[in-house]
Amino acid sequence: MRSAGLRHSLYMQLPVNITYRGVDKSDAIDQLVLDKAERLEKFCDHINRCDVAIEQPNRAHQKGNPFRVRIDVTVPPGHELVADEKGTDNGSYAPLEKVIHDAFKTMERELRRVVEKQRHEVKTHANSRSPK
Repeated sequence: MRSAGLRHSLYMQLPVNITYRGVDKSDAIDQLVLDKAERLEKFCDHINRCDVAIEQPNRAHQKGNPFRVRIDVTVPPGHELVADEKGTDNGSYAPLEKVIHDAFKTMERELRRVVEKQRHEVKTHANSRSPK
């Protein structure tokens, strides 16, 4: 298991931890993950943590062995979001880049849901205050 704790650009505040299990570490894959993680900050600017696990569980059986990408994100006040994608696509197995793309799309939807819920709660609290 190899892990890379990386920061992307000067603009990206989010620390991204990438772990490889049964998959050779790749600078190209690291860059793809960092680009996708940076995009998450457009949906939510207060992410505390982003861990990405890239694995191929049974590497010895490379043919017919799907990739798995799991993204764990923490958003205050205590929201733990998980996107877990396996690379099966109509009975065949998707390339790693597609599995990464799909996992981040799932996480974008989860972040939108949480941010929308938080905005709604703020509006509800603001509207429930009675004027004095």
